[in-house]
Amino acid sequence: MSAPRWLRTGLDFLYQASGVAAALSLVAILLLIVVQMLARWTGEVFPGAPDYAGYAMASASFLAFANALNHGSHIRVSILLNSVAPRFRRALEVWCFGIGALTMWYFVWNARRFVFWSWKFNDISQGQDKTPLWIPQMAMLIGAVILAIALTDHLLHVIFRGDHRIRRDLEDSHAD
Repeated sequence: MSAPRWLRTGLDFLYQASGVAAALSLVAILLLIVVQMLARWTGEVFPGAPDYAGYAMASASFLAFANALNHGSHIRVSILLNSVAPRFRRALEVWCFGIGALTMWYFVWNARRFVFWSWKFNDISQGQDKTPLWIPQMAMLIGAVILAIALTDHLLHVIFRGDHRIRRDLEDSHAD
């Protein structure tokens, strides 16, 4: 297997695995809610359940971003892109993916520092769970890194191949 094909397979696997991890985070939210309901019905207390559900929601959001981008679920200005000439479209897509990738890498840089300092100072949540905050923040950072990689991947694909790799799962319905 050639290096570009191996890299493409690896990146596609990373984006898909990120989507699966996001789905598992949603399942964790469901389970946390069910366990919290059962605890209330039995007169028990599940300390920190809302906090854990919040952490799982943040994980689900950030881990889903790259997979959603590849499946065309992010909002794009398709009306503008479809109305311009192909060479202007390519320039607009390079500009958009370039700004997106730069913004995400800037976010990753600062989120990395944020997670590091939370770990360094042993910052814990204010709720009953007393969770070290670097743990849920790490899921956010991992999701942000994967999205930054995906945006950079699409940027390079537009630059070198002329088009992006975003493929919608469902076609837009057109009125006849």
